[in-house]
Amino acid sequence: MNNNELVIAGITVNPGETKQIEIPVAKLYTDTDVSIPIHVIRSKKVGPTLFVSAAVHGDELNGIEIIRRLIRLKSLKITNGTLILVPMVNVYGVLNQSRYMPDRRDLNRSFPGSTKGSLAGRVADIFLDEVVRHCDYGIDLHTGAIHRSNLPQIRANLEDDETREMAEAFGVPVLINANFRDGSLRQSAVESDVRILLYEAGQALRFDELSIRAGVRGVLNIIVHLGLIKRKRAKRKMTPYVANNSSWIRANSSGIVHNLRSLGDQVEKGTPLAEIGSPYGEIIDTVKAPKAGIIIGKQNIPLAQEGDAMFHIAFFSESGEEIVENIEAMQETLTPNIENI
Repeated sequence: MNNNELVIAGITVNPGETKQIEIPVAKLYTDTDVSIPIHVIRSKKVGPTLFVSAAVHGDELNGIEIIRRLIRLKSLKITNGTLILVPMVNVYGVLNQSRYMPDRRDLNRSFPGSTKGSLAGRVADIFLDEVVRHCDYGIDLHTGAIHRSNLPQIRANLEDDETREMAEAFGVPVLINANFRDGSLRQSAVESDVRILLYEAGQALRFDELSIRAGVRGVLNIIVHLGLIKRKRAKRKMTPYVANNSSWIRANSSGIVHNLRSLGDQVEKGTPLAEIGSPYGEIIDTVKAPKAGIIIGKQNIPLAQEGDAMFHIAFFSESGEEIVENIEAMQETLTPNIENI
C-alpha cells in the first residue's frame, strides 16, 4: 500500500498522523454502541502497511496486553509506512470473557463475512473491509483455548517464501506450516493478498508473561524486518525449526491427571506424558508419546475424560535437543526483563 489517503470508518488518517479510531459494529441489547478500537500510526514516508490484531477469540487476552505494551513503547517510532494496531476484534467476546460471539459463532470461522449475514459475519466483513484490505501484511495474536496452554509458536503458510522470511524473523523457536482453515481471518487475509502470521502462545483468560514478552519482541522484529522502523537488524540469535506435522495425544481412560511432562519438553517414542488415576489412588492408564517430538500444547485441567486432547506434540526432522536449547534460550532471555527488545 502507498502512503496516500487512508480512511477507516470514515475517518482520514494522513501521512505523519497518529489516530485512535472506533469502528462501530452494532449495539448491545441496552442500546449501547459497540466499537472495535483501532490505533493507527502513519509515517510521512512511503512504506508497507502492517496490521496487528488480537482477541478475535474474546477470551484470548495475551494479545490485548501485547498490543497495549506496543502502544505504550516510546521507542515505537514508525519511519516508513503504516502500523494499524487492533487490541480487540471480538469486543463482545471480551465483554463476556467468551471465545465466541453472542450468536455462539466463532468469529475466526466467519470470514469473509457479509453485510447481511449473522452478527459474526457482519463483524468479520467490517474488519476485513476497514482494516485488512488496507494492508500488505498482518500478525494475528492468539492463545490456546480455555484450560489449554501453547508454547510460543508461529503458524503460517511457510511454502510462500516471503511469509516464511517473516515467520523466521519473528523470533520464536517453533514454526508450523499450517493449512488454512475455512472461514479464518488468515485465509481471508491471504485471499486479499495480505501475507499474515498467526502467533499462538499461552492460555485463554490468563496473562502469561513469557508469551507476552515473546509476542512484543516478535512484533517489533517484524516491524524492523518490513522496514517500518529503520534500525539495524540484529544478527539472528535463534534458528527457528519447522514442524513437519503435529498431533494431539488423547486420553484412553477417564480419571485424575498427574502430568509428567511440561510445555517445551523433548519426548521420545514411548515417553510417559501423564498418569491417569482413579479417585482411590490407583493408576488406570499412562499416556505415552507415539513418536519423538516437542510438546507445544497441553491441557491444564487435572481431569480427563476418555478421548480428551491432552498433549499437542510437534514432530521435526531436526534434532530435538537443538530445538529445546532454543526454547530454553528464549525463556532465559525474556524472563529477566524486556528492556532490550
